[in-house]
This record gives sequence, C-alpha cells and structure tokens, in this order.
Amino acid sequence: MHRSDIIVIGAGIAGASVAAELAAAGRSVTLLEAESQPGHHTTGRSAALWILNYGPRDARIFSGASRGFFESPPRGFAEHALTHRRAVLNLAPPGQEAKLAAMIAEGEGMRELTPVAACALCPALKPSYVAAAAVEEDAFDIDVHALHHGYLRQLRARGGQVVTDARAEAISRRDGTWEVATPAGRFSAPLLVNAAGAWGDVVARLAGAAPIGLTPMRRTALLVDGPPGHDPSAWPLIGDAAHTWYVRPEARRKLMLSPADETPMEPCDVQPDELDLALAIDRAQEAIELPVTHIEHRWAGLRTFTPDRSLAIGPAKGTEGFFWMAGQGGYGIQTAPAAAQLCAALVLGRDPAAIGLGEAALLTDPGRLVG
Repeated sequence: MHRSDIIVIGAGIAGASVAAELAAAGRSVTLLEAESQPGHHTTGRSAALWILNYGPRDARIFSGASRGFFESPPRGFAEHALTHRRAVLNLAPPGQEAKLAAMIAEGEGMRELTPVAACALCPALKPSYVAAAAVEEDAFDIDVHALHHGYLRQLRARGGQVVTDARAEAISRRDGTWEVATPAGRFSAPLLVNAAGAWGDVVARLAGAAPIGLTPMRRTALLVDGPPGHDPSAWPLIGDAAHTWYVRPEARRKLMLSPADETPMEPCDVQPDELDLALAIDRAQEAIELPVTHIEHRWAGLRTFTPDRSLAIGPAKGTEGFFWMAGQGGYGIQTAPAAAQLCAALVLGRDPAAIGLGEAALLTDPGRLVG
C-alpha cells in the first residue's frame, strides 16, 4: 500500500495543477493517471488561448485571476515564455449582427471594427462575409505543453509522485482513509481529489459519491496550409459570433480549423469525424480565401461540461474527504492556475475569500449539481 496525504486522480491540466498546489503546501501527494502519459485525452490535444470574454462568470473570474501566472510564471517553471500575443477577431456575417452586438455589450475590452478594418487584420477575408466585426486585442496564445509539464515538474520537485498506467479499478473508504486499487498498485490517503475529466462521474461512482452529470463533448480540429501569398502567423484567431467555426494561425504558416463542434460522447479515446472535418473546411472557406488541397493533421479531444457549464470545484456533497476538480469544458487551460489555487484551498480547509476567490467558490460548488 502506497500511502500519502492526498490522492489526485487524473494527470491532465486540472490534476497536475492542483497536485502541484497541494504539494506546495507541504502535503505528500500522489497523482494517478490511467494512461501511459499524462494529458493524453484532452490537455495534450488542446490549442489554448487566454480570452477574458470566454465562458460563464466563474470561468471569467478564474481567467482574470490566472493572467499573472501566465505572464510571470515562477522561476524555473518553464524554459521559455508561456504566452504569445494573439488578438481575437469576432465576425458577424449577414444575420449575426445582433449576436455580435450582444457580445460587445456583455464583454470587457472588445472594440468594434469596420469591415474594412477587419479585412486589414486578415487580408484573406472575403469582404462580402463581414457585415460587422469586433476585436479583443488583450488575448494571448498559451503554450499548453509547457504549462502542463511545468506543473508536473513542480509536483515532483515538491516531493509528489506521478504514477501512470494507474487507472482506478476500485475505490473504497475505511477508517477515514481512501483506498484506490489500480494496475500499478494500491494507494491510500485521507483525502481524494477527482480530476478525471471525462471520467469524473465514473470515478465518483467507484467511490460511492453522487455523480454531477458530466457530459464529455467532442471538439474537432485539423491543420492545413495557409492561403497562398499570405503569411498568417500574425493573424488573430478568427471566428463567427454564433461560434460555428474558428481559425487559428499555427507554426510554419499553417492554419488550424475547427467547426467548434460539441457532440456529446461517452468517455473514450475520441477520434475526429469526417463530417466535422468537412464542416470546418466549408465554414472557413465561406469567410476566407482558403484553398485546401490536403489535411496535414486531424484530431479531436473531449471537453467535459457540467449541466450548467460552470466548473465543479470543492467537496462532494455527502462524501467525506472527496473533492471535485471537474467540468472545465473549453476553458480548463486558461483557468488552471486560479482554479487549482481554489481547489487546493478547499481541500486544505482554507477560506477561498483570502485568495480573492470567494465568489468563484460559490459559483463552482459541486453541491449545486446533486439532488
């Protein structure tokens, strides 16, 4: 039996970040990962930006509180900067003007653009597509790999251990201690954090905790060459106000396309669907002069949402010593630093208001999703 103070199940960005925070508080932490490498299903397939005007109220609180970490991470956290400036250009084709107006009214720091100004930011845009536009200039790319591995490195440096190929097969609680049986051995701790992503409700049921209604949803992406004669590397991320597609510049003059799909799935090693790939290309080509002769790479990941699409962070209702760190949806990377701080505070019995996250704690209380 491998004993520690806290077990965290799931070594994606949610589990890695909260495990590192808990280890920083002097607790012995064991991070269990079902796959042979951390972040296989979601984190490792993410292409993230920090966008303040993205997600529900709690996600925006976490994003704002996480900004300082991204821009000035702890010394030695990563070998290079975690961020790269990238604006976000929101377009309204004819018929979406009202949606864009609502985004501007509800958002923070969004600036309305003329169609001509929008086309200047992305010269390959079709003028006929752009009825209205707005830009969010205060956004940036996030190096997901560097962020994730920075947290894993922190955890190990603070005495924590990461155990891979350790899928939870049985979870029980005896005499105030959780015991988790895995193919890699048996692990015990008084406290358990469920950061299992798409498998969060599966882990809860194993532990005898009430599930919270998590729904994994497929998100598809593909990589293609940029338009001939254009260098898209400095383009903003571009998408429509109805969130039916987006295009993001990638390295070597490539573009990542997505139909912004959200297809409910069972937890699995998800693969892209051919129809979604075709939709991504078709919708991008409606807006951009973009011949696609071949797809360089295609993939899909799972974004897992709670029923109300807010995160679930904190103690499980009616299950002693069991904590949720789940439901990150599409904002798990950009909210990770602050969300991990909140989860760690709650696990350690500390007041979240003391770290400026009292409102976020109320909004993300998992008890709202039970019963």
